[in-house]
Amino acid sequence: MSRARHWGAPIKQCAALALLLGVAGCAAPTASEVLSEASQTTSAAGTVEPARDVVLVTLDTLRWDAVGFLGERRDITPGLDRWAARGTVFERAWAHNVMTLPSHANILTGRLPYQHGVRDNAGFALREGETTLATLLQDAGFATGAVVSAFPLDARYGLNRGFDSYDDRVPEGAERDFLLPERPGTESVELAEEWWAAHEGERRFLWLHLFDPHAPYRAPSPWRERFASEPYLGEVAALDAFLTPFLEGLDPQTTVVALTSDHGESLGEHGEQTHGLFAYDATLRVPLVIWGDGIPAGRSRAVAGHIDILPTLAAAAGVEAPGGLPGRSLLDAPEGPRSLYFEALGAHLDRDWAPLRGLLDGQIKAIDLPLPELYDLIEDPSEIENLVARRGDDHAQRVRELPSESEWPPDRAALSESEQRKLAALGYLGGSGTGPTRSPRDYGPADDPKNLVAIDELMHRFMATYRSGDLGTAERLARELVLKQPKMADGHYHLAQVLLDQNRVEEAFRTMMTAYRNGVRQPKLVRQLGLTLAEIGRAPDAVRLLSSLRESDDPKDLNALGLVLSEAGDQNAAREVLERVFTLDERNATAHETLALIAVRGADWAKALAQSDRALAVDDSLALAWNYRGMALYNLNRKPEALDCWERSFQNAPDFDVLFNLGVVAAELRDPRARRALELFVQEAPPARYGPDIAAARTRLRGLP
Repeated sequence: MSRARHWGAPIKQCAALALLLGVAGCAAPTASEVLSEASQTTSAAGTVEPARDVVLVTLDTLRWDAVGFLGERRDITPGLDRWAARGTVFERAWAHNVMTLPSHANILTGRLPYQHGVRDNAGFALREGETTLATLLQDAGFATGAVVSAFPLDARYGLNRGFDSYDDRVPEGAERDFLLPERPGTESVELAEEWWAAHEGERRFLWLHLFDPHAPYRAPSPWRERFASEPYLGEVAALDAFLTPFLEGLDPQTTVVALTSDHGESLGEHGEQTHGLFAYDATLRVPLVIWGDGIPAGRSRAVAGHIDILPTLAAAAGVEAPGGLPGRSLLDAPEGPRSLYFEALGAHLDRDWAPLRGLLDGQIKAIDLPLPELYDLIEDPSEIENLVARRGDDHAQRVRELPSESEWPPDRAALSESEQRKLAALGYLGGSGTGPTRSPRDYGPADDPKNLVAIDELMHRFMATYRSGDLGTAERLARELVLKQPKMADGHYHLAQVLLDQNRVEEAFRTMMTAYRNGVRQPKLVRQLGLTLAEIGRAPDAVRLLSSLRESDDPKDLNALGLVLSEAGDQNAAREVLERVFTLDERNATAHETLALIAVRGADWAKALAQSDRALAVDDSLALAWNYRGMALYNLNRKPEALDCWERSFQNAPDFDVLFNLGVVAAELRDPRARRALELFVQEAPPARYGPDIAAARTRLRGLP
């Protein structure tokens, strides 16, 4: 009853152009001058008392023009519009990344991504010793609390540094549905309010992060119905309703608030469905409001970036920011041109597509790619007319002079199985798994994401179709991926996954074997090939295929090897390999899960129960761990509890072996779940594999009341 499958938008024209292009008659800054723009902490100490309390609100995936105070619609965010009218709205603000984790690292450290080292959602964590807004305010005597709403901001990635309380508890996502674990905004706001009230009388710093506008767009009622044809805006309108009461309850005489988003959402612009691939203003430009006593109501045309938030809030609180930061306080920021660096490296790191870096000054945006781009954001806010043909691409050299590629590729760590499942949910891990193989200058037009956007769109269609349960269409889309990108592992991997979900195991094996023989040997595909070999009864071949992984420092490799060793009957060798996983990742749930399987095979029910519990304490979405726990409880004569475990296992990942266990034991106990489980098994289980079990289930059904 075990399974071997582990899926797993006016600046003087001359000044603007000079900034990036060095137009005659204007002096352009060097790369070092761009980076030495020291923090200009403009303190209002002579006229305004430092704020007692500090609040940072970050709204995930919120487009700058989706809020009424910046966009054209007034029916989406009426609450935020009223609140923002009492503060300073920065009309020209940009992120430096288009992914959640690095954008928040920029905000909290006041440093650029190549300075603090966090370049993407996956495989990066903030280095020890990095000063953050939280550590600054904590050292100044503030109580510090954070409430975050999605897994990319889990404490393991280092953004919890300096927080007395860091609430990152989010429900588990379902890998099958490509759903990223997130907590609803209503719950996060309630938790923030509780923390705020509990620290009344102290100097307080609160960071509140809400995730609601993120895809897939599933707003609750009544916003789902009001915005049925615009589901993304429905999510934004719901967010407005959740958040505004908290903001309205803050004391403007004692509190300073910065509100922004980490990045926007493309919604099909430039062919991009969500975010992460490009850095056009649909995803790079963000809303930004600074609110509080002494901060004037109105609008600013100063060029602002996420790196300005730390020095701004530090100045407002009367706390000295670290020297040498690339940002500046926005409390008295001038409105002239200014360079901001940005990057989008997700497709580079995951799929080995060309890296995207650039500079903008509020009017001119320069994007360094094999096919370079240059846009006038004032004259062409939708970034339709690429000016490179008319003005040249000298700007690309200015991007290359920055120290953003002094060490390439960026140092990326291996991911645990749990991380891989969660971050794969919305295409965040959509690639080969090997990372970049060339230096930035070695990529050509064929590697430019503009020429590959159709592949990205196809992958999103696959995920949406797979999520809907339409495995037939999902299979067709996966085959199209394989045909269009035969060297990209994802197409083969997704095709094998769909086939396995249809119990077409031999066909899935042939798909992966063909890819392997054609040189597509990225780690995750090879691992799944080995696991599938074991599933079809060729465990010794699986061990031979994966034996080179024995010295790997990637827990995913060791978990796969350990499992196939167990399937081959070598439980001692399997146990030895799995124990090594904990030297690399002490909370690795998958290793505990497989150790539970080994205990099941040895009929050591107490150990099977203990290992299952350890796995589920880390990740309670592990269907196999629930199954093994059920088997252990059954054999420990705790049969009603076993039924609950098997029901939970089947809910997390439908499996016919688990369903059969549930039905048979429920029938034995006269539990009402028996009929539903057995009928479903009879109707859905493939006869070629489960013929005798189907007959047994029918017999059980006849004996039920």
